[in-house]
Amino acid sequence: MLSERELERYSRQVLLREIGRGGQERLAGSHAAIIGCGATGSMTANNLARAGVGRLTLVDRDFVELGNIHRQNLYTEKDIGRPKAIAAGEMLGAVNSDIEITPILKDCNSGNIETLIGGADVVCDGTDNMETRYIINDACVKRGTPWVYVGAVATYGMTMPIAPDKTPCLRCVFPEPPKPGALPTCDTVGIIGMMPAIISSMGSVSALKILMGGKGAIKQEMSVYDCWSNELTKVAVKRNRTCRCCSGRHFDFLNMKRRSAATLLCGRNSVQVVPMGDGDIDLGAFARKLGRAGKATLSEHMLTVKLPAGRVLTLFRDGRAIIKGTTDEKIARSLYSRYVGT
Repeated sequence: MLSERELERYSRQVLLREIGRGGQERLAGSHAAIIGCGATGSMTANNLARAGVGRLTLVDRDFVELGNIHRQNLYTEKDIGRPKAIAAGEMLGAVNSDIEITPILKDCNSGNIETLIGGADVVCDGTDNMETRYIINDACVKRGTPWVYVGAVATYGMTMPIAPDKTPCLRCVFPEPPKPGALPTCDTVGIIGMMPAIISSMGSVSALKILMGGKGAIKQEMSVYDCWSNELTKVAVKRNRTCRCCSGRHFDFLNMKRRSAATLLCGRNSVQVVPMGDGDIDLGAFARKLGRAGKATLSEHMLTVKLPAGRVLTLFRDGRAIIKGTTDEKIARSLYSRYVGT
């Protein structure tokens, strides 16, 4: 049952015939996991927190930079250098103290995604790369968990709700990942700050429909919107009866053996290196060790070290590192091996 405080908070939303008191109560008892707290993810998290979704899990691997703020609405200049998941959780906690928010500073990958989304009623895409989306798709189809695909670049964005066994999955529409460099990114073509807000709001509505038990039809279509030309296109999609994922139950991306990986980060002169092993490390010990290599700054969640040649290594408690100052994955791997170890 909703408290008097909650009824006051959500009074305008309860008035909607599409939601009503029953729908609001369903939202209060729901759990959404948001993978990625960048441009689309931060807006989705903001929307769902204000709408009264009772539990939010915020997963992000990165920290706030000045170049994020023009489109990532949960952060201010005071958050620069802080982990996005932590900063987003604090901001949303100040927005809505009646809900439960769990920030997780982790890289979402095939080895941990089922733990990260465990118990969620819907998973929301706030990522910036297709590889992670294929992993999300595999995990959600395997578990029967609905999820909402959202992407934005330049002046356009796209979104599609995915309900396992009811709608097409991501691999029905995109059977295989695109080749490297085949898709535009914010690093190559830029992005207008308003586009993530628009497309994430559309995706957030799909998430609310799912959380209210399908109250409002989830259509089998992908919505594509260009905010510069003000054109909305709805693309009908159908389940592929030969889809390896939802029809064949082959979870190719979820079952990939975990290995060390270096990934160029979208819109950044940076590479993330994820180690093969799992488990937390002692950042304090690394601070003492790497302090000899350059100026080291230790916080609760990460260690930042200024390296020669203008490069900066940010080491997280889970062993990941983001190396700023290069787009060469081989150089990033070499620096990781040199300063952190394999």
